[in-house]
Amino acid sequence: MSLNSILNIANSGMMTAQNQLRVVSDNVANVNTPGYIRKVAEQVSLSTQGAGAGVDVARISLATDRFLQSAGLKAGAEASRQGVKYELYDQIQSLFGDPGGDNGVFSRIDDAFSAFSALSSAATSSPLRQEAIYKASAVFDEASRIATQIQSVRADADSRISTAVKSANDLIQQIEALNVEITRSRATTGDSTGAETNQAALVRQLGDLMDIGVTPRANGGVSIRTGSGVLLAGAGAATLSYRGAGAVNAESTFDDIWVTEPGGQSQSLTDGLKSGEIKGLLELRDVEAPAAAERLGELMTKMADELNRAHNTSTAVPPPSILSGRNVGQSLETALAGFTGTTTVAVVDPTTNAIVARAEIVFSGSTMTINGAAADPTTFLATLNAQLGGAATASFADGKLTIATGTTNGLSIAEAATTPSTKAGRGFSHYFGLNDLVVTDRTSNYDIGLTAASQHGFTAGETLTLRVAAADGERLRDVTVAVPAGAGTVAELLTALNSPVTGVGRYGSFALDSATGAMTFTAAGQSGATVSVAQDNTVQIPSGVSATELFGIGAGVRASRADGFSIRKDIVANPKLLSLAKLDLTAATGAAALGVGDGRGALTLADAGQNNAVFQAGGGSAGGLMSIARYASDLSGDIGARAAAAKTRAESAEAIQTEAEARQSSVEGVNLDEELVNMTTYQQAFNASARLIQAARDMYDTLLGMI
Repeated sequence: MSLNSILNIANSGMMTAQNQLRVVSDNVANVNTPGYIRKVAEQVSLSTQGAGAGVDVARISLATDRFLQSAGLKAGAEASRQGVKYELYDQIQSLFGDPGGDNGVFSRIDDAFSAFSALSSAATSSPLRQEAIYKASAVFDEASRIATQIQSVRADADSRISTAVKSANDLIQQIEALNVEITRSRATTGDSTGAETNQAALVRQLGDLMDIGVTPRANGGVSIRTGSGVLLAGAGAATLSYRGAGAVNAESTFDDIWVTEPGGQSQSLTDGLKSGEIKGLLELRDVEAPAAAERLGELMTKMADELNRAHNTSTAVPPPSILSGRNVGQSLETALAGFTGTTTVAVVDPTTNAIVARAEIVFSGSTMTINGAAADPTTFLATLNAQLGGAATASFADGKLTIATGTTNGLSIAEAATTPSTKAGRGFSHYFGLNDLVVTDRTSNYDIGLTAASQHGFTAGETLTLRVAAADGERLRDVTVAVPAGAGTVAELLTALNSPVTGVGRYGSFALDSATGAMTFTAAGQSGATVSVAQDNTVQIPSGVSATELFGIGAGVRASRADGFSIRKDIVANPKLLSLAKLDLTAATGAAALGVGDGRGALTLADAGQNNAVFQAGGGSAGGLMSIARYASDLSGDIGARAAAAKTRAESAEAIQTEAEARQSSVEGVNLDEELVNMTTYQQAFNASARLIQAARDMYDTLLGMI
């Protein structure tokens, strides 16, 4: 071996040791830098014609463990998903207040019924009447506030989805730009570790937004795909697009998040999305929050309905001169069909409280008699007006039944003691809302006794677009259903809705409840599919309501009911109009049929909270027959349990993320003891190379001295 060879070997050793010490210096300097990945100088031996020629640093790489990186990305995505769900659901829980407190909606419900109970023994007390009206109003006002705030939480989630999509686009662009830089550095044997470290940090941020898979490229850098295989980076940068909803209400529908791959193909990002902040926001916006709003809407609807049931069986003293009903969403003929039992419309003298005219209506399915005169749904109004003899006039327009005296005389409706009128569990006055205490500006009751043979009242060719979603809120399909031509029956409409080709038949089916006539959707098998309405162009004649409103299709329309209830304005302005007395149909001619101090109606109102009602399934509740108090208690417990479960899931996911990061850091992070050993080793290698140069020099000097 020549002296030049010895010098070259020693020089390569010194240069290699210097590079290795520089790597150690970088590692030690960044020991506390978040996200820093330890550098490794890969040393290789050099040879020439089979003989050793020294050493070199093949490349400086990062101590990355792909398995631990994948585990860390998954843990981070799940922690972000559960964390954001708990953060926002905790806000929803706080809206309902402490179940045991004095200001929450549940305690206000108890206060309202207690106020009516106190009024039953002092029916003439104006302060107690005002207190009862105030307490009842407070319930619906609080429910309206909660419903509005739930939609605000959903709007916040939607806004954060928009922000997350923009952030994801920025991260993808930066990751792809670093791919180019890393590839260029590799091609020129440069140090690409700085770019790789920055890229790893960006990948972690992207992984918090959505579940991704990372694959190293042969020429440097990484390829990134979503959990469902959509290419985001590695062969160009993908582009995500999302248009936020702006104003959000219970019936809002949202656009999908679209991703355009580098090749130009567009598809839904949410297909197959399993975790990440975006997934958590979607679940909260489309599943968790709507479920809470839907159950609140059902609770307020039943409370209003039970109060109205009680109020319609009573009357004010003196009684009002006009009874104006609610929009029943159907024609009078359809609404009257199916009634059974007996009810009486009475005209009462406001001075003597004596009955001056009456019409006893005996229902029998599709026919009836009024004071013994035969009638059917088509002749009902004419026969009723004839039997009232001009003392009062009944009319029907825009889906509302109205009865008015046109004089100072009042109107009162009373049910027969043993055979009260009923349809879908409601008496005549209650069904038409002639003396409601609680009113709303929209259709709220969907259990209105429709049958397969009932006329739906929609025009053939009108359409509604239904959105089918999976249990986690992921959109599966939009289907547009047209109102079929034919006899115009509900059965025909159900057939169109359930068509496996043009309807939702592949995912489940709609059916009418045999007892209440409510239309419900049942998912096929265990799919948990849900149906909402993306667009509805139907208009019912003569009421003007849509099919969505009439049948309550989708959680959105059901949830929207919660913020529409209020106590009748005329009763708020004049508490004397509160119906607390019972009409005595057995009173002798000319004798008072109403008592001024009668408080039996107040007791009926107080008992409304304990009466069993049929709650419809929705929002995670199976519904069923129970009291308002029981349903409110269940809802309170469910909200608390869901919040607690969300907190537990968030804490568990965070703990798993912490463990994954710790394990990853133990491999990829800087260990000062290890770096000290490396530094000592490289220093000794440097010294050895220097000693080799000194030995070569001594040999060279010896050779010169021999000449």
